[in-house]
Amino acid sequence: MLDPLKHLQWCEPMSDPPKSREWNAAEYHRLSAPQFQWGLRVLGELRLRGDECLLDAGCGTGKLTRILLENLPRGRVVGLDVSRNMVVHARQNLQPDFGGRVRFVAADLVALPFRNCFDGVFSTASFHWVLDHNALFHNLYEALRPAGWLHAQCGGGPNLARLRQRVRALSQTAEFSNWLGKFPEPWFFSDPEGGASHLRAAGFERVETSIEEASFNVASHQEFQQYLRTFVLHRHLELLPNETLRSAFVEKLADASAHDDPPWTLDYWRLNLRAHKPESPLAY
Repeated sequence: MLDPLKHLQWCEPMSDPPKSREWNAAEYHRLSAPQFQWGLRVLGELRLRGDECLLDAGCGTGKLTRILLENLPRGRVVGLDVSRNMVVHARQNLQPDFGGRVRFVAADLVALPFRNCFDGVFSTASFHWVLDHNALFHNLYEALRPAGWLHAQCGGGPNLARLRQRVRALSQTAEFSNWLGKFPEPWFFSDPEGGASHLRAAGFERVETSIEEASFNVASHQEFQQYLRTFVLHRHLELLPNETLRSAFVEKLADASAHDDPPWTLDYWRLNLRAHKPESPLAY
């Protein structure tokens, strides 16, 4: 097998991502407890030798990348995120502890700068931000070595259905329709059957998909607004022309959620995705 380091030296980052894809990395890191807990459960299902070269696809601020590295004493991880802010935050946190065993790349999941580099792809809470899942899984397939695996989780099925209905209705009101009335949802929430179909179309085999409920309750009106700003609605809010409108948008949603039982609950659903690349290219 070729040295993973040589592969990573060849696979260097592409150009900067669009500014519209940026995230508030500091707030994400502070508020990402549910994403981290989901990811820990997904990561706990991995059975690693300890010497693999892995891609953390949508690494965010690197919380789970750190756990991956701790489980790979002889391995390497490339953390990839479309957000330059996330990549910088993760590099600053992890590079001092792991040195050359970790690298970070700012790139789009549908335009990966990798071919035949990785033993496995790990990802949580990222794929639903990619609208073209055919292109997504094709790129991940190409990034894997023969016999490589994909072990991922993202939003799926009826994910955030109640909140999304409220967002659509609020976007059509006179106060916000000039900016959000024609804005399409920035997410794609596949069901298990659709996810399996996209994976097989890309060439994957031994495909397994499932969906699970994962509601998350936020403690207060203010925290709910902060959470919406950071994790769910930043694409919507950046279209509004001033902070007054942005604050009004999230406050109205928090007011509506306060009457739910329990209040300020996000109705999350998680789609689990497991698949393998054939051992021989001739198998595809």
